[in-house]
Amino acid sequence: MEPLCTYHSSAPDAQTEPMESYTESQKHLARPYRKAVLKTLLILTAISGLLFFTLNIQRENYALAFAELGMACYSVFIFWAIGNTKHLERWILAFILPFCLTMMFALTSPRATTTVFAWVLLIPILSHLLMGRRLGLLVSAVFMGTAAAIFFFKYHDAPEMMQPLPIANMGLMSLTILAFSHIYEITREQSESRLLKMAQTDALTGLANRARLSDVFEQERKRSLRNGTPLSMLVLDLDHFKQVNDQHGHEAGDLALRHVASTLRASLRATDLATRLGGEEFAILLTNTTADQAHRVADKIRNAIESNPVPHQDQSIGLTISGGIAQFGPDGADLRSLIGRADQYLYHAKDSGRNRIISSDGALTPCQA
Repeated sequence: MEPLCTYHSSAPDAQTEPMESYTESQKHLARPYRKAVLKTLLILTAISGLLFFTLNIQRENYALAFAELGMACYSVFIFWAIGNTKHLERWILAFILPFCLTMMFALTSPRATTTVFAWVLLIPILSHLLMGRRLGLLVSAVFMGTAAAIFFFKYHDAPEMMQPLPIANMGLMSLTILAFSHIYEITREQSESRLLKMAQTDALTGLANRARLSDVFEQERKRSLRNGTPLSMLVLDLDHFKQVNDQHGHEAGDLALRHVASTLRASLRATDLATRLGGEEFAILLTNTTADQAHRVADKIRNAIESNPVPHQDQSIGLTISGGIAQFGPDGADLRSLIGRADQYLYHAKDSGRNRIISSDGALTPCQA
């Protein structure tokens, strides 16, 4: 944390959001559909494994038969294991790699028909659906490349199998499926990211909303407990905001809220999270910040808002703000209790004359330059 009056922000016009932005939330959002895809694949693998086990036993291809029986049994085990798992990504990897390796083994079987190579076309679809665009592309490239190498090694001395036209058709079909799978997953992730950001962003100010605050607080709460770092919550409320709306109109009120949001962006670090709770009330999650340091940040914001009136038409609208500071641990162990305690200090600030910040230590002494 920086000294009293030198608390720097990141880019003035960029929303200050902590950590990995929406990555973790996106992972949670993708898990239900990936789990559904995996369960469907497991059921089909178990059924097809038993079917091909029977067919290969009849053809006396025992090695491949028992490999497919093993894969069928393994599918049943994975289906049971993912019931209430919190580590779905690990189980996906634990299944997809043996699944692809079994497929490669089938391709190398001397008694396997050439039609078995058609199953390779499933790899890019399944890997992208289950593992995302990056890992999906890697797995697809490795196993499709391996399958191509097996094909040429197996049939290089069979002229009827090495005709340019069939090879070109199969190669282009494989690349087309790989490309469409990758493009689909990129588009899906981008759309998901946009929807998630819309769902967790306040439309008027562009700040985070309460849903985003809840997600980030949970991450920071765990980080604070794990590392023993301080965590502070600052709740701010514009003074006499109703008068702004009554005297200047709601358009001016909206302009004032956006002005406050811009001030918060310019006053905070990239690791802090500015949130609009609703109306004229804002909450700021200050990571790795003690109550004393949070006082200094709050006073910087208070001074900036007081000294920079909102230009509206041919006049300027003066604003002041009051706030309360709560410290994770002493003032509360969850988001609701922390905001509740900060609200209590905020009401005390309002009752004490407004335009001030209060915590359990009392009124803030203004920062000295």
